[in-house]
Amino acid sequence: MSIVELSVNRRAVRISAEPRTNLADFVRDKLDLTGTHLGCEHGVCGACTLLVDGVPARSCITYAVACEGAEVTTIEGLDEDGVTAELRAAFTGEHALQCGYCTPGMLVSARDLVLRLPDADERAIRVGLSGNLCRCTGYVGIVKAVQSVIEARRARDIAPERDDGRKILGPVGSGRSLHRGADAAGQVHEQGTPEAAGSVGRIPDFTPATVLEQHFTVAHPPEQVFAMFGDIAAVAACLPGASLTVPPTAERVEGAIRVKIGPIAATFVGAARVERNPADMSGRIVGIGNDRRSRSSTQGEIRYRLVPGGQGTRVDLSIGYTLTGMLAQVGRPGLVRDLAARLIAEFAGNLDRRLSGTATDAAPAELNGMALVLGALRARVARWLGRDAE
Repeated sequence: MSIVELSVNRRAVRISAEPRTNLADFVRDKLDLTGTHLGCEHGVCGACTLLVDGVPARSCITYAVACEGAEVTTIEGLDEDGVTAELRAAFTGEHALQCGYCTPGMLVSARDLVLRLPDADERAIRVGLSGNLCRCTGYVGIVKAVQSVIEARRARDIAPERDDGRKILGPVGSGRSLHRGADAAGQVHEQGTPEAAGSVGRIPDFTPATVLEQHFTVAHPPEQVFAMFGDIAAVAACLPGASLTVPPTAERVEGAIRVKIGPIAATFVGAARVERNPADMSGRIVGIGNDRRSRSSTQGEIRYRLVPGGQGTRVDLSIGYTLTGMLAQVGRPGLVRDLAARLIAEFAGNLDRRLSGTATDAAPAELNGMALVLGALRARVARWLGRDAE
């Protein structure tokens, strides 16, 4: 076994793998990023195409160990990418997909063409996509979709990128990320055992893939609420599914949170650092965690600020997170937003009872995603019916 250190979808990972493991199996089996599809496994069909250092690569014939230090981007990592969003809409409008098996690789290759080609030349597009095979569409819709995006971007005076950022000759991943070296070493996140996140010496900053804004109000003065937030054990007792694995300190907490979404049960074990600013009654919690069973990993950040309001305190929250692995396949932003709102409502209720001295010693209920989903759906249906009644 070899230890492979690289960045996947802007996230540093350090995972053991057989030297013979190809990059497609690595991202699929080790990280559960199953948007990368395997077809011919000979580098011919293009279904497995992803980005290595920003350049399209056949992941079925690329060894994971050969990508040491490289920056890998799968189709999941392009969820927030503007060019890919335009291509997805164009593929839908031009009926450029049927079964969809080739589509992830096709989108990655098409994105490269949109960035590089100076104009929507049909022949250049067909040549550029010749390494991506489709057994359904006949390619006409695909070519039209790529043409439409290139035309729209050039009409907005978005110039092509020369060589799409390529700096050197040679195969993808052949040295363009070596400058990351020591900087990345301190931020690598060990995966493979749930204890790894809890043993991290330093919790790194990160840029969240998704940020949610929430707030709630409790009928207690800000000073009392802020003091409560400084008691990590008490706060954990208010959060459904949360538990501490070691006694917390003022700056660091190690613990776990258990969630269940339908048949999928996950226990994220990890660590977080705590920052507090008494001057404006604000704080920040940054953490990382792994679930060994689902091979899912998360980075999270919670920023809070207490605002006096009437007879109580409004707690403004900014929740940012990045989720990879199996659970990322069900963690769509719209659904997560509804679930977060209901989770925060439960937390606020438990917090209010503890501040009022009426809380029991019973542990908060496990965070049951399916129950939250059903509640969120009921709330949405109620809103829809309310609009129809108007």
